Amino acid sequence: MKERETGRAGLLRAEDVAYAALCAPYAPLMPRRAVGGRQIALADNAPMPVHSVVPLPATVRPPFEVYLNGVHQELGADYVVRDGALIFERELKKEGKLPFWRWFMGAWGVGSYGQNDSVDVRYEVDGRAALIEGLEIAPPA
Repeated sequence: MKERETGRAGLLRAEDVAYAALCAPYAPLMPRRAVGGRQIALADNAPMPVHSVVPLPATVRPPFEVYLNGVHQELGADYVVRDGALIFERELKKEGKLPFWRWFMGAWGVGSYGQNDSVDVRYEVDGRAALIEGLEIAPPA
């Protein structure tokens, strides 16, 4: 379920109020998730939010910078840090070993692309910059 935008001055639109009134009796039964510091209920048939966990090595200490596929990620907006791991609210995948036929076709110039995300962390150790590339993405639970 996508979060609906509010009207001017943060006021809810009439359709949002009607939807909330329709869902109110079922709210205690619905799973919840945090969005922007508040709890919203998800419908029973709505898929639970997908997230990916990237464990941080013990050598990484704050402050650090996170890059996903070479693009700088913002703490809070793109990921959070919890229990020594980066938590992304989207599905990240690492492409495993290529099957023989994909490798064979690639050798002949016929390419196929799968999702292959790379998480890199830049941090400092004793005042010197350090970089860890291609952190492992934990398999979904």
